[in-house]
Amino acid sequence: MFRYDFMDKTLLLLLVITVCVFSSSAQLSVGFYGRTCPRVESIVKRVALDKFKQAPTSAAATVRLFFHDCFVEGCDASVTLASTPANRAEKDADINKSLAGDAFDSVMKAKKAVEAECPGVVSCADVLAILTRDFVGLTGGPTWQVKKGRRDGRISRAEAATANLPGAEFSVNQLLKNFATKGLNLVDLVSLSGAHTFGFAHCDQFSSRLYNFSSSNRMDPTMSSSFASDLKKSCPIRGGNPNLVEPFDPVTPFEFDNAYYKNLLAGRGLVTSDQELYSDRRTRKLVRLFSKKRQRFFNAFADAMDKMGSIGVKTGTSGEIRRDCSRIN
Repeated sequence: MFRYDFMDKTLLLLLVITVCVFSSSAQLSVGFYGRTCPRVESIVKRVALDKFKQAPTSAAATVRLFFHDCFVEGCDASVTLASTPANRAEKDADINKSLAGDAFDSVMKAKKAVEAECPGVVSCADVLAILTRDFVGLTGGPTWQVKKGRRDGRISRAEAATANLPGAEFSVNQLLKNFATKGLNLVDLVSLSGAHTFGFAHCDQFSSRLYNFSSSNRMDPTMSSSFASDLKKSCPIRGGNPNLVEPFDPVTPFEFDNAYYKNLLAGRGLVTSDQELYSDRRTRKLVRLFSKKRQRFFNAFADAMDKMGSIGVKTGTSGEIRRDCSRIN
């Protein structure tokens, strides 16, 4: 007799999620704006280059914005919507309050430039996807063809961000379950985490590893003692600047390379969810591989970004094409 137990239900749920993700993504295409806005990619790239020259931190910030968008309501630019008196939007959820203003500014500037040439044609969601790819390339990382045709969502709720985004303290078990609900696997998890090869984190995202890790260890034993000592100077147990940030990779914080994985091997992962990838045997092998083979990481990252960019996309008549990325039409 067929046994339909909890595991069967879980596998069925993930199958349904995967089918939904890829049935929507099938409607995306690289040449979606070939007739309606043929210069969209060059317009966005020019904005990315100008913004990067002004504020190099915009690159990592925009990649993070794209991730936080796709994991909540799908890749529909719902994260760029502003709160209203009647609704607290995703961007104002506690987990999103550290999203950098330069990322939002990049999207708004790129959208404005695109609107000047192709009004009402290109979605904010597609602008964000193209920007993300361009910023990765500008910092030395891989490139990939961005499939387009996403439409913008009209719903943005802070509680949805809290429920869907992985936390900095997540274990590999929690991360794998979280990623699986989006149709992403273990390779996607390890490669997308490599985006922490550039960018910064606030002290409150890792301070517990320094001072209050567990009942038996004040400091996370997987953390390099010299690395911890350096972090304590910038992030004291009391006082200090709450707005202070530390680089995920202190050596090349503005470059997209594979130093992130090398840091994990040395116990220099900044947040718990980073170092866990090397502590857990299921993900350790890939961490080691990517630390030695930069191109293998780049290829896996590009594939995972393409895959993530198809999560829950709205196409056809769903959603809308926003004129202003911060509010619905």
